[in-house]
Amino acid sequence: DGKHVILEEVIMETEEKPKEAEQLGEDGEKSEAETHTDAGNATTQDSSISNGDDADDKQETVDLKIIWNKNKYDLKIPVDSTGAKLKESIHSLTGLPPAMQKVMYKGLLPEDKTLREIKITNGAKIMVVGSTINDVLAVNTPKEVIQQEVKADENKKEPLCRQKQHRKVLDKGKPDDIMPAIKGAKERLPTVPLSGMFNKSGGKVRLTFKLEQDQLWLGTKERTEKVPMGSIKNVVSEPIEGHEDYHMMAFQLGPTEASQYWVYWVPAQFVDAIKDTILGKWQYF
Repeated sequence: DGKHVILEEVIMETEEKPKEAEQLGEDGEKSEAETHTDAGNATTQDSSISNGDDADDKQETVDLKIIWNKNKYDLKIPVDSTGAKLKESIHSLTGLPPAMQKVMYKGLLPEDKTLREIKITNGAKIMVVGSTINDVLAVNTPKEVIQQEVKADENKKEPLCRQKQHRKVLDKGKPDDIMPAIKGAKERLPTVPLSGMFNKSGGKVRLTFKLEQDQLWLGTKERTEKVPMGSIKNVVSEPIEGHEDYHMMAFQLGPTEASQYWVYWVPAQFVDAIKDTILGKWQYF
């Protein structure tokens, strides 16, 4: 009889095991989750991390690609950092102050949300738009900054007045009816048009400043071009060698230097006033 009992127990056990296996098969997902829970609550931790509730695990990081000004930067940052914190990190990388940054990831990035909440993942590309303080200063004080840049450029290359295209006009000599120049003086814009100068084809040109219309009129014998001052991107000038009381001056009418409109024999005393008027410095007084 004892043998029988033992045999029955063995048979029962072998019968129950398939049932357990079946159960595992049916509730596979559930049992897996349970197994994970037993193995150090791994699953629950994962789900709480993705919900941003787990305050203990602060150091999970994401690798981001920051793209600003056609440059790419790699940045590793904790995934629970806020948008504001990300801006500070971008500042360290690029020198672009947070206040000047517009940070884009599927739209404008909110400063108060964490990267986890915004669902930023490894390898995400973050676009940054913005200007450094220097860029902003260049917009606000164009004359000084542009002049420094132009001077730096001029040091690198031969004077403009020696370049062939300018030589061609300058070799014609000083126009007879040009306005008298006063070297070293600075005067306000004259109320009458500046006349008697040459353009690049050696034709006579006069400049009229229509301040009430915010326009510069470039007048030749054939026609008058009325240019809105706001559309002039830059004004460069250089004294004419041997006649330093007169300048050659270019108004950049388009995005590149190819669109410069050159005027020769501008009396030196008016150069600063012309630049200030066109580049907008007078608006700041």
